[in-house]
Amino acid sequence: MLRSTDRGLYCEAGGFYVDPWETVELAVVTHAHWDHARPGCEAYLTAEPGEALLRERLGPEVRIQSVPYGHRFRQGAVEVSLHPAGHILGSAQVRLESRGEVWVVSGDYKRQPDPTCAPFEPLRCHTFVTEATFGLPVFRWPPQEQVFGEIHHWWRDNQQSGRSSILFVYSLGKAQRVLAGLDPAAGPLVLHESVARYLPAYEADGLRLLPSGQTVPGPTLALAPPSAAGSAWLRGFGEASTGFVSGWMQIRGKRRRRSVDRGFVLSDHADWPALLATIRETGAENVAVTNGYAAALARWLAAQGRKAWVLETRRPADSDPEA
Repeated sequence: MLRSTDRGLYCEAGGFYVDPWETVELAVVTHAHWDHARPGCEAYLTAEPGEALLRERLGPEVRIQSVPYGHRFRQGAVEVSLHPAGHILGSAQVRLESRGEVWVVSGDYKRQPDPTCAPFEPLRCHTFVTEATFGLPVFRWPPQEQVFGEIHHWWRDNQQSGRSSILFVYSLGKAQRVLAGLDPAAGPLVLHESVARYLPAYEADGLRLLPSGQTVPGPTLALAPPSAAGSAWLRGFGEASTGFVSGWMQIRGKRRRRSVDRGFVLSDHADWPALLATIRETGAENVAVTNGYAAALARWLAAQGRKAWVLETRRPADSDPEA
């Protein structure tokens, strides 16, 4: 039902692409991260909760049609519906049905609870297209309550030592999830402009996140994207300790290369146990694996007797490494 082309995953029976990496006439978009929502397409289709984020990233003049989660509609000869993926606000899986056959494209997804987006919805299908960003057994996420406890402890220690706390978070999705998990009484909080720009979309969806202000005297917690490292904006906080929030922080080498004082393991992608559990829940006879450690996960599934293969996709060079 889908095939990989030089423009992206193409559904010929429906006349559309899912998360294309080149410009196309109609793009069905799983979520608003750059590696899934490329600019320049003639028209976009996305889930209703993600429309505002997609417009913020692509521009107000872009043609975007949105549909509620679970709403089924015909696109050419295919019945299409979008279902929660649990990755960020508005993230969706794409369910395709034609002549009794069902395919599901997961997009990016996670299984941990997150108050900033709808939880992942398992879907039964014949073929499941799954991501594998963290598709190795070494990746197993700690409870997120533990991670937020570590962040608060680090923040308090820095305050007591007269240091500000600079927490690097990806600006869309991760930043809002971290904001939702912070204690508003813990101290002053400041957001980089690239984080603050997305808050109106979350507020429009009914989520009230922590208030933040301008740089203030004394120890402050600042949330900033990794690209802000070394910027004049961050130097304005004076003496500071740095931390990074990502699933990659489970690997010491990644932490060292980021040159941060602390790493906090919190990801918006499924870890190894969650990937395997999700694949089992779909009941899929066929599993196509994309991104990250796709080959490793496909080999493991094949060794367990499941039909699995790597579905080649192309990650744009300027995309956000949201993890």
